[in-house]
Amino acid sequence: MATATTIAKLPKHVGQTVTLSGWLYNSRSSGKLAFLILRDGTGLCQCVLEKTDANAELFQTAKRLGQESSLVVDGQVRADERAVGGYELIVGDLRVVQNVEGYPISPKAHGTEFLMNHRHLWFRSKRQWAILRVRSTLVDAIRRFYNDRDFVLIDTPIFAPSAGEGAQTLFEADYFGDTVYLAQTGQLYVEAAMMAHRKVYCFGPTFRAEKSKTRRHLTEFWMVEPEIAYADLDDVIELAEDFVCEIVQRVLRDHRAELELLGRDLNKLENITKPFYRMTYSDAVDLLHGDRAREKFESDLAAAKSRVEQLSKEINEKEAERTAQGTKKWKVEKLAQEIADAREELTDAEELVRNIPHHMELAANFEWGSDLGGSDETVIARLHDRPVFVTHYPAACKAFYMKRNLNDPRVLDCFDLLAPEGYGEIIGGSQREDDLDILLERMKEENLDTAPYEWYLDLRRYGTVPHGGYGLGVERTLAWICGLKHIRETIPFARMMGRIYP
Repeated sequence: MATATTIAKLPKHVGQTVTLSGWLYNSRSSGKLAFLILRDGTGLCQCVLEKTDANAELFQTAKRLGQESSLVVDGQVRADERAVGGYELIVGDLRVVQNVEGYPISPKAHGTEFLMNHRHLWFRSKRQWAILRVRSTLVDAIRRFYNDRDFVLIDTPIFAPSAGEGAQTLFEADYFGDTVYLAQTGQLYVEAAMMAHRKVYCFGPTFRAEKSKTRRHLTEFWMVEPEIAYADLDDVIELAEDFVCEIVQRVLRDHRAELELLGRDLNKLENITKPFYRMTYSDAVDLLHGDRAREKFESDLAAAKSRVEQLSKEINEKEAERTAQGTKKWKVEKLAQEIADAREELTDAEELVRNIPHHMELAANFEWGSDLGGSDETVIARLHDRPVFVTHYPAACKAFYMKRNLNDPRVLDCFDLLAPEGYGEIIGGSQREDDLDILLERMKEENLDTAPYEWYLDLRRYGTVPHGGYGLGVERTLAWICGLKHIRETIPFARMMGRIYP
């Protein structure tokens, strides 16, 4: 009697007869052998069917199965280091649930636009499967970090009557005749809950109507936002540092195989230990104006130019090989995918060649008081091998609720945490302004109508205390941990400018 199991549990069933149910990832045949690569959601397994007089019809059925056909397979488990996953199934029988024809995402090359339009099917590829499994663990690690430290989860509203961040990035919605907005943050609401529970966090989707098409931007993304009472800026930074170390270590522990499949340099993740680097905003401005930043820009530009030349040569060589007479079909398909990947990388490298001189100019002419841009964050992050806290930004470029620094009223007790390797900001946080008069002054400076915020101002009228918190974007963090070039792969269904399907 065969035991129903999953591919992930095959090591426990070596020598036994088991039943696997899943989908046909790929297949090939050679003489009297058919090799079916089965995926079942937990992994991949090579299923080997040998043709005999008794199973000739079954063998022909197996050979005709299309990619992503759903099937149930019985067979004996055998350890084999050469097989995908290290184990294979010697097939005794198989039952076809559905024989699929014309699956859109074939082994041949596909462009990004095509794959995004077929995102609902693209999930099934090894790369996307790995990314979303890492995401699942990352989300669990986030929740465990706060739950294990006695934080109380607070679910904050999606419909908000006013801005939590900049008013220019709000999505409007009609709420029974009133104009409301999709929440940019849950922070103001968790501040209210913090006054009741001391340590709280919210975790859910947030929305920013930024008209940006960069690799770092989504219009809908997930954010975790803790808030703690009786805390100053150093307390909040210490919490963020412990948090990032723990979630990176959890992913390293549970998903080394997936990270290796994605080509991630694990040594760089293993280097994410305390203490992180710290610099003030003013230090960061000096860094951008200095030789280290200029030399890094020049090095990156030289590397990008070299890569453009190398990729152009590779594409021409592979194209010639692909179109040469006598090239086998499997080789043609493999080369086509390699050419598509190379062309995408070439586009990225050419974009760098165009943009780096402009970024160099922006950095050299950066004026104190402006917010750090993406290119500024990139070069600062690339000059450090661990995350770096940039603290004490000017009041003019940050949110109204951040606390003024007592020693220098031009700046705030706030920070951004920049991930290394050029990934930039993954956390933004601050000590909150707990003085009602100063908060009202800041709102006046920002031309904010106080009426929609009266409930928030009550928190300063009745039992105000020093407190603070931060927000971490899941997708940016996942992109950094997995070493991904674009944020669109970090969420099941990406919402970006021009992208709302599927």
